[in-house]
Amino acid sequence: MLFGDNGAGKTNLLEAISLLSPGRGLRRAAAEDLIGQPAALGWKIEATLDRGGTLHEIETEARPGSPRSLRINGKTAPQSALGRLSAMLWLTPAMDRLWIEAAEGRRRFLDRLVLGFHPDHAEAVLGYEKAMRERNRLLREEVRDAAWYGALETRMAQFGAQITTNRAATLARLAGATDPDSPFPQADLTLLDDSADGEFALAEAWAEGRRRDMAAGRTLIGPHRADLGAIWTARGMPAAQCSTGEQKAMLIALILAHARALMQDTGLPPIVLLDEIAAHLDETRRAALYDAICALGAQAVMTGTGPDLFTHFGPRAQVFCVNAANGPSTLTESRLT
Repeated sequence: MLFGDNGAGKTNLLEAISLLSPGRGLRRAAAEDLIGQPAALGWKIEATLDRGGTLHEIETEARPGSPRSLRINGKTAPQSALGRLSAMLWLTPAMDRLWIEAAEGRRRFLDRLVLGFHPDHAEAVLGYEKAMRERNRLLREEVRDAAWYGALETRMAQFGAQITTNRAATLARLAGATDPDSPFPQADLTLLDDSADGEFALAEAWAEGRRRDMAAGRTLIGPHRADLGAIWTARGMPAAQCSTGEQKAMLIALILAHARALMQDTGLPPIVLLDEIAAHLDETRRAALYDAICALGAQAVMTGTGPDLFTHFGPRAQVFCVNAANGPSTLTESRLT
């Protein structure tokens, strides 16, 4: 557990850990934007990851003017390789509006859930987005070469069908891992995707829609337009209509269901990063969350402004005070009273 004043650097530590997973991390910052100023020397993160008793040495870094690089056990690796080593999930205060913001945020959240069960999902998403960007370029430039479109649409369809299948399978798995006795509200999840079903149907739909897409300058249908729907099971109420507290509680229930399912399937729960998680939970739900994480054996890193938020952990947690009063942030081990 990390506690300290606002601005002490707690979230920076979570962000560093989140960069041990594929993608841009919990704040979605570009690698260049993470470089400290004014020194502009770049950044580097080193970690040892214990995956079922096997240790993996991870180094990831970025220097000014260069993309982020990754080495695993001394060998250069793509970011997607991180997804095969460990699943990682996070909740931040910015995600409190997940159920009422644009669909893009919910897609990202869903795809991170998918990664835990399907480590190759990241490669499918990247392949789909790369082919779609090229198709969108052709559309904007009003290129009319059917063969060129056909090749891109075939690749998009291959990746797109895999993406949709992975998403649907993950939602089904989460539904089977819910805890009806949990104090956190359970949600019925739905994949909202009105694009064609199946590889051949997707390619055919894009071919038929080229004229319309060219007028718009972009691809208008496909898995990149999908959304995640959620209904509060007990009350039959859409998540977007629930209170802010209940919306956050539903997200916590999803995180716990995901960890439970992974533990059942692989014996390895995910790494969970929870930024300011306790601030809006009552004492009952706070205690339930801590007990659930300990019961699952999940490695969780949580932040808060004071140690009193974590007293229910007792001796089950390591606690550190983050202090930046005299310049660079420092960590001091503390105790819960």
